Amino acid sequence: MTPDAQPERTPDGRFVIVGGRRWRATDPLIPEEEASRLRSHLMAARRAIAAARRAQDPEAESAARARVQLAKVALGERGTPWWEQSDQERRNRWREGLGALD
Repeated sequence: MTPDAQPERTPDGRFVIVGGRRWRATDPLIPEEEASRLRSHLMAARRAIAAARRAQDPEAESAARARVQLAKVALGERGTPWWEQSDQERRNRWREGLGALD
């Protein structure tokens, strides 16, 4: 897949298919600027997990994993499925996530 290519989606748009596996898609209601910030937090937290593991620092690894969870929930990729939430609940979810991560 090229860097600009979008992953295959299920017909309902709720999941992406990557390497033959189905993953929950990011909530399409999130404005691109905010989704980009959340993805940046997610990737920084993933890098922090790797650094903590290299340093054999379980406390730092745990903190980084908690940040990954916050970002994934805010993006709608974990927790209550975004398609089961009202628009207001969805907005609150990503706004609260950004508030906790920024």
